[in-house]
Amino acid sequence: MKARAPYKLLSVLLRYPDRRLVDARRELAAAAAGNGPLERFVGYLAASTQSELERRYVETFDLRRRSALYLSYYVHGDTRKRGMALLRLKRLYAAAGLELASGELPDYLPLVLEFAELAPAGAGEALLREFRPSLELLRANLHDTDSPYAELLDALCAGLPRLSPLEREHVRRLAEDGPPDEQVGLQPFAPPEVMPAEARV
Repeated sequence: MKARAPYKLLSVLLRYPDRRLVDARRELAAAAAGNGPLERFVGYLAASTQSELERRYVETFDLRRRSALYLSYYVHGDTRKRGMALLRLKRLYAAAGLELASGELPDYLPLVLEFAELAPAGAGEALLREFRPSLELLRANLHDTDSPYAELLDALCAGLPRLSPLEREHVRRLAEDGPPDEQVGLQPFAPPEVMPAEARV
């Protein structure tokens, strides 16, 4: 049986590299010890200045839709189906006692990993398995751009079951076709209760 990935540590490392994260590099190195991909990523943190880390993060996750950290986008695009998926996640988190930070959508990977850390046994992995096509697409795109963040997706996926042939075919089709492009007019793609306040109309 595969060892579970350190979800909380991955959640921290996938967030924006602010001063708190940079100041905690020694503690992060200790937490990553023994996990090759995580050790290599923490080595990247240690070898970079904060401005370099911030620039690389924005270039990787904010300026490239193909490596966004919002998992339901890969499968549903900006469609009504994504809105329903976001609402389901919000309710799932509420049932587990996990509060959403202001302005953050519930399919944000660091938040999904926080849930996986706190959820009852098996529930976190089950949710990550649902998002496996998205995780594999994100992982492939990070490798394609030689991003150090690919190490984190490697560490996460290494703790999940192998892809089935059906899942591999699903990932291949999503990679070729991209997310759905249904247009939903002027309405936000998520129900109002899961949208950031500034995005509501």
